[in-house]
Formats: sequence, structure tokens, C-alpha cells
Amino acid sequence: MTLKKEDITVEIKYQNVLKTFSGPVEHVWLALNTFFTEFIPTFEISRRMILNVNLENLIKQCEGIIAFAEKDSHILIHRNSLTDNETLALQLLASYVGHNLGFMLDENLSREELKAALGKSSKITSTRLGELIRSGIVDKTDDNKYRITTFGVVHMQKNVLPKIVKK
Repeated sequence: MTLKKEDITVEIKYQNVLKTFSGPVEHVWLALNTFFTEFIPTFEISRRMILNVNLENLIKQCEGIIAFAEKDSHILIHRNSLTDNETLALQLLASYVGHNLGFMLDENLSREELKAALGKSSKITSTRLGELIRSGIVDKTDDNKYRITTFGVVHMQKNVLPKIVKK
């Protein structure tokens, strides 16, 4: 593109967005104003609506609740003080944290591993996993394993972990 004498080019980089405006000064000025008044506030608002996990905060919240040894995660809270769904979600959360810290090779757990963690029958384990999947806390992977979702991690942080600490 050849620029006329009165044309201007302005390039803006905002976080991971790169935007270039070229043309007559008046058009570029209007485009810049639109960018700053519409795009950036919308971008900031939408960014706040995206669920993110702060691993450092999550680890702090999990102190005294979960621990790791021999490349495995352990729930330190007595199982009787937790519901079945809390136990399963907490076990998956422990795997998530362990995997992100490099203690565990995989964050996904099999139904058998979750059954052992819950200490109940296969039928009860399957029923509870189905409830967690329907609520969006857990996902079933392509290889028939289970993992906690980002929503599940945030749900645990906001609703379950504080309740466990109070018990």
C-alpha cells in the first residue's frame, strides 16, 4: 500500500492484540478513538469473565487438605466428613494440582482409581461421577478417564475448600 502525503499509520499492541490503523489522519483518529472506547473496555470485561486458575492461591487453599507422596496424591481430611461428590472432586483436584506441580504424570483418573478413593461400590461411584459431569465439575476424557474442569477447580476454591476448612 502506498501512502499519500497526508496518510498516517499507527500500530497498537495491547496484550496479545496487535492492531494497525492506516489512512487519512481523520479516519485513523476516529478508528483509534473507537478502539480505545469500545474494544479495550469490552476486552477487559470479557477477560474478567473468563475462568482462570491461580495455581499459587489454589495450593495455599489446599494446604492441610491434600498432599503428595510417591507420585500419588492423598486426601488428608477424613472421608466421613466429606460427601461422596466432595471426595471425588477433591481427589480429582489433588490430581490436577499434583500434575501441575510435576508430582504426577497425569491429572486424569480412572473410574477404578476414583472408586478406591471413594471406598464405595462401582454403582455409587458411577452415579456420583455422572452427577459431577452434569454439574460441569468433571469431564470424562476420550480414554474413559475423569478430570476436573476449570469450572470445577474454581467451584472447589470458592465453595468446597472453604467449607472443608471450617469442618
